[in-house]
Amino acid sequence: MSIELFGLEDIPIVDGNSDISKIIKDAIVKQGCGLNHGDIILIAETLISKAEENFIRLDELTPSEQAIELAKQSKKDPKLVEAIIQQSNEIVEVGPNFIITETIHGFVCANAGIDESNVGEGLATPMPENADKSAFEVRKFLENEFDQEIAVIITDTQGRAFRFGAIGTAIGCSGISPIWRRVGEKDLYGRELETTEIATCDELASAASLIMGQADEGLPVVIIRGFDSFDKLRNEDSNIKPVLMPREFDVFRK
Repeated sequence: MSIELFGLEDIPIVDGNSDISKIIKDAIVKQGCGLNHGDIILIAETLISKAEENFIRLDELTPSEQAIELAKQSKKDPKLVEAIIQQSNEIVEVGPNFIITETIHGFVCANAGIDESNVGEGLATPMPENADKSAFEVRKFLENEFDQEIAVIITDTQGRAFRFGAIGTAIGCSGISPIWRRVGEKDLYGRELETTEIATCDELASAASLIMGQADEGLPVVIIRGFDSFDKLRNEDSNIKPVLMPREFDVFRK
């Protein structure tokens, strides 16, 4: 088995007047790669937030007392910390140059997922307001335009507990189940799998991140082609919620 990954070139700098679905369609046509059955399109969350004008204007924020105190602990700009607080349900932990929170979307990650890279001066982008909805809209448009069944995943770059370095992570999806439950299947020795669940959308997002990069690569949209398990995981009603661990199973916040 093999899969192919390639970035879409000629994706312009977007703003609130940009139609992401049409931009991606035009880039596919210009690149001549088309869309095949089972293609998976991965889109960087910054592209979605910018197109939806989902910006935080840091200079307009007035830090609260909590933000000022957390800024001292984390050595961050108090205005950025105020933005983090506003985008969070809970402050989980504070460390050197990071604040772990549960975001208003339910993700536990550093700095509420707020990104200051690849945006204008004085701006930051929070996570998209509804990444599942954004993925759905792009998927339906492209499926209609190309007459192919595909999936769309919105990606973010996040760290992981007990490991250095960030990886691509799925924060929204449409057309594919984010979790592959393999309980009941057999391993190489014939033993039945009892607990195995694979975060497939996260794995696909991490693979795409190798192409997207984190600096000036300018490839915020990646297509994965040839993923053999697409039909098995096809789900037109999918969303990212199955990857979020319920609080009762979170042994680190009890």
